Amino acid sequence: MKTKLYICAAILLVAVLLAAGCTQSQTTQAGAASPPAGQSTPMSTPQSMPQSSGPQASQAPTATMMAASSTPGPVDTLPNAYQVDVSVASNGKATNPQIIMTFNGGNGMGVVPEIDFQVTRSDGVVENDKLTQPLSTGETLSLAGTTGNTDRAQVWVITPSGSRVLVVDQYVPFRQY
Repeated sequence: MKTKLYICAAILLVAVLLAAGCTQSQTTQAGAASPPAGQSTPMSTPQSMPQSSGPQASQAPTATMMAASSTPGPVDTLPNAYQVDVSVASNGKATNPQIIMTFNGGNGMGVVPEIDFQVTRSDGVVENDKLTQPLSTGETLSLAGTTGNTDRAQVWVITPSGSRVLVVDQYVPFRQY
């Protein structure tokens, strides 16, 4: 009788471990982004959007209300000379959830003038912030998140020619185990 109990407990433990391993999401980084299983990321040309002229009045994050967030789509690939590595993750704290973008360097570190970061929270609020030159490895931006798993993070790199290239577009889960 005890043997059956031990076998059932072992099978239940294995099932729980397998289920936990199957629900862990992928971490996406610009420059080394891999699409989720079943999706392909087509190569596309960078989207051009002219950079606004004149100095920005504020470097503080901005927030606006939005009706609904759309699904993350494919990202663009930067030319090798402008390649930068950024990662996006949640801090996992329920009392003050934050989504943190970390700049990890790259060939374009001294070349790209700006990196824009936007978070669309699951409650519809959109917040923006940016990193500007001089860029330093390990620099971070932190924007408010929620405890849901549908906060969307987007990162654009502004090239020296003024093109705005989307390099990260993903949902950021509140916690990963």
